[in-house]
Amino acid sequence: MPVIAEIEDLRRLYRRRTPRMFFDYAESGSWSEQTFRENTSDFAHLRLRQRVAVDMSNRSTASTMIGQDVAMPVALAPVGLTGMQCADGEIKAARAAEKFGVPFTLSTLSICSIEDVAAHTSKPFWFQVYTLKDEEFMRRLFDRARAANCAAIVLTLDLQVLGQRHKDLRNGLSAPPKLTLKSIANMMTKVQWGLGMLGTRRRFFGNVVGHAKGVTDPASLSAWTAEAFDETLDWDRVRQFRDMWGGKFIIKGILDVEDAQKAADLGVDAIVVSNHGGRQLDGAMSSIRMLPRIVDAVGDRVEVHMDSGIRSGQDVLKALSLGAHGTYIGRAFTYGLGAMGEAGVTRALQIIHKELDTTMALCGERDVHNLGPQNLIVPQGFDDPTMRL
Repeated sequence: MPVIAEIEDLRRLYRRRTPRMFFDYAESGSWSEQTFRENTSDFAHLRLRQRVAVDMSNRSTASTMIGQDVAMPVALAPVGLTGMQCADGEIKAARAAEKFGVPFTLSTLSICSIEDVAAHTSKPFWFQVYTLKDEEFMRRLFDRARAANCAAIVLTLDLQVLGQRHKDLRNGLSAPPKLTLKSIANMMTKVQWGLGMLGTRRRFFGNVVGHAKGVTDPASLSAWTAEAFDETLDWDRVRQFRDMWGGKFIIKGILDVEDAQKAADLGVDAIVVSNHGGRQLDGAMSSIRMLPRIVDAVGDRVEVHMDSGIRSGQDVLKALSLGAHGTYIGRAFTYGLGAMGEAGVTRALQIIHKELDTTMALCGERDVHNLGPQNLIVPQGFDDPTMRL
């Protein structure tokens, strides 16, 4: 077993152990992938302020997200097809998050269903939903989430229209994977992955197949997906979804101050500054560059969380220092899952926690709640959308 010292080590191992189409699904963005790249590269423009001769003992990364105690302000983001990265992937990731003490968010387009994850965990998890046309399906989805004791709904707003991802088209991405000479040849080199998939019955979208009207197999699922997303979505419809749920409610996909203000006006519990990991509007600003403006606009009215581009504990610290109340990791835990299953997700969380804790100490802080602008050196124009660094 190679030494796993950083998230990049997990990514390299993940690439070797997972079929090409699923690695590409996670490790890609839309169109030219400009936003996908800048989500991570823009963190490098933020420098850390080193402090010395400061008492660094008794440090704490413990915090809360939407009133829930967390070991560190990091949640596992909703990631579709997680159960194709590793057999029963959503269950394994949820168990790792529960043991570590951070929230897990299940995607509607997961392979393991809400019921599957609930049956294999003991604490409430969060559930992500899309803005779908089918009112009856949405109501049933919320009812199933209540029955599974989900602690919050995360409503994704930035997927009314699907951004084109060239690699997925070229690979013929599907769940289960289509058997072509190319895909078979690649999967034959991923023995551990293949044995895992042979040993599970969970190979379809468990929250949709058998639940959405007329969706009984992969072919009917493709037809349903093409028509499912609500292009007519407006803020009144978002309010309807909030009322339909009636509990803790998070809106994900905010990248504009005006949209943040409208979301805050709804009285939601949190908003997530996110561009869908660079997988939707290519050419949009990175999440970390838009975060300060959104915090300034609504941070006193609603919890502001941040998603897209986080690959280290230092990235987490930088986001918290710019005002985020919490952060999400998607690809970072997916790398761990594809590399080593549940143990890999745990390792990803350990790496990020250690990096956050150590960096916090070297910045002269003992409590994650004390992080702020004083811990960063921010270049002029960093949060100005009209300027490029």
